[in-house]
Amino acid sequence: MNETMYDLTIIGGGPVGLFAAFYAGLQELKTQVVESLPQVGGQLTTLYPEKRILDVAGFSHVTAQELVDKLVAQTSEFPVTIKTETTVTNVSGQLGDFTITTNKDVTHSKAVLVTTGNGAFTPRKLAVDNAEAFEGRNLWYFVPKVAQFKNHDVMIAGGGDTAIDIALMLEPVAHHVYLMHRRDSFRALPHSVTRLNESSVETVTPYLVSGLAANGNQVTVDLKEMKTDNHRAVTVDDLVVNYGFISDHSVFENWDLQFNQNRQQVAVDGSMKTSIDGIYAAGDTASYDGKVALIATGFGEAATAVHAAAFAIDPHHRGPVHSTSVHLPNE
Repeated sequence: MNETMYDLTIIGGGPVGLFAAFYAGLQELKTQVVESLPQVGGQLTTLYPEKRILDVAGFSHVTAQELVDKLVAQTSEFPVTIKTETTVTNVSGQLGDFTITTNKDVTHSKAVLVTTGNGAFTPRKLAVDNAEAFEGRNLWYFVPKVAQFKNHDVMIAGGGDTAIDIALMLEPVAHHVYLMHRRDSFRALPHSVTRLNESSVETVTPYLVSGLAANGNQVTVDLKEMKTDNHRAVTVDDLVVNYGFISDHSVFENWDLQFNQNRQQVAVDGSMKTSIDGIYAAGDTASYDGKVALIATGFGEAATAVHAAAFAIDPHHRGPVHSTSVHLPNE
């Protein structure tokens, strides 16, 4: 059986993995990207493709889908192999010859970069009776298309950056938007909170969803005020719950190679190397002191990891060069 050898295997095709693939191309590393979902982009394209991303240099804002499209186009400058709907079931071996086993094939790789983000993710479901009966009709956990909420009355449940972003994203198209949170204050970027306060979004705090009842084609949301027995009923067309996601890194547990983990993340050093020589991590997967969990941070980590991998594979490999000194294949 002829099993392909790659210089670098990137496990995870989110934004950080895609940029890592591009940077690996600049380093002239033969690279494959392995992504378990049907498309690359990770949570950005799967959960909220129309959400505005604010932490990427050079863009005052860019939608999640636009950012992923640009990263895919950038990566296509080089002959990177991208495999979707492909799950890594085992990684074995050592620096210079890792065996990458997936649900579809077996390949070899001199080094590995893990950019799986928060791993497999499922939304934290609304914990009220009969909630499942409303899913896909009035109750949503993702916002794949803003247009489906046009002229609707919508309630967003949540208090973080993403909940505020969704509320502001729906404000121009919905008839009315409520943002409900169990605390009096929101846990989000100050700029996002300022935009929220200046918008027409009606904040409902401090309340918690305590029940749902059908009301024709709409749903009546029963809200319980925190620390009291007061209730308030609001009837809307849609309830979007954003209570975060449950991450699952259990896929790592089945690998022959086990690296040190910090809670649900992988511990790395300054070169983004894990406890195993030849295996690196970047983006939300990686953990180190002072970590700032931003896409922009992940891009820098990706470049650091790729350079370290290139040097580990070949100690005579040329160091990082300024992008102004590099010519792309199509130029």
